[in-house]
Amino acid sequence: MLTRRRLIAISAAMALVPAQGRAAPRIWTGQALGARASIRLDHPQADVIARRVLAEIDRLEGILSLYRADSALARLNRDGRLDAPPFELLDCLSIAGAVHHASGGRFDPTVQPIWALWAEAAAAGGRPGAAALAAALAQTGWNRVRLDPTRITLAPGMALTLNGIAQGYVADRVAALLKAEGLGEILIDTGELRALGGAPGGGDWPVQLAGGGSLRLRDRALATSAPLGTCFDGAGLDGHILDPFTGTPAAAAWHQISISAPTAVLADALSTAACLLPDEAGIHALIARFADVRAEAMRRAG
Repeated sequence: MLTRRRLIAISAAMALVPAQGRAAPRIWTGQALGARASIRLDHPQADVIARRVLAEIDRLEGILSLYRADSALARLNRDGRLDAPPFELLDCLSIAGAVHHASGGRFDPTVQPIWALWAEAAAAGGRPGAAALAAALAQTGWNRVRLDPTRITLAPGMALTLNGIAQGYVADRVAALLKAEGLGEILIDTGELRALGGAPGGGDWPVQLAGGGSLRLRDRALATSAPLGTCFDGAGLDGHILDPFTGTPAAAAWHQISISAPTAVLADALSTAACLLPDEAGIHALIARFADVRAEAMRRAG
């Protein structure tokens, strides 16, 4: 995205230990996923666990990030193939492929050449020309990606982006790590929310929706996407969610859409895909193809 997430927040408490029996929580602040990060842990080995969390986020960035020249994704885009790909990259791309199919191709990780074209044109103060846009569109198409446990191959000129799914994937992986450490009251915010268990002291995690309203999360994830939430241009007209069929920013039918799901990676991808659908019926048809997914808020533009 043109601007990175401003805050990553992770809160977790030791499972099955009453709050009155815990020491004061340790709070760590710093950087993770290119954003300001806060980790709050109620655990006697909080410092050690925080370091493991940060190491895991760093490891996943080294696989999934477009912003690291040496990441597995960046090397795949540069070379057009990646031998012995990391499991996490294959896993993330497999989920992306499932959402691509379910959305009729609207969720498409191959839009990176179009995204780069829009970013370059915006930096020069304009928009892509028709010829350049047609050329970039010709370099897309999920059916031209070959996934195999031994190799990922792209057609010439192609490049992938995981910006619509990677942060949810990271949230799920961090949740799994913390659960394995014996932590049970967990809320992770990487831009997408992932809750395991309820809030310390009882009850579910209270969450405020970006567009107004609230809900409560327990063992569930929530993602919110907004077509104009991040824009290429200073005027805020050309949003970052691109229509893979036209190569242009999504028509601003929606101000924002919030989707909840059992995993953050699925909520993340589906909320992005939903922004490219014209009506509520289409969104409900999309999420009905996945188990236990709900549209929590659909706010139209205007």
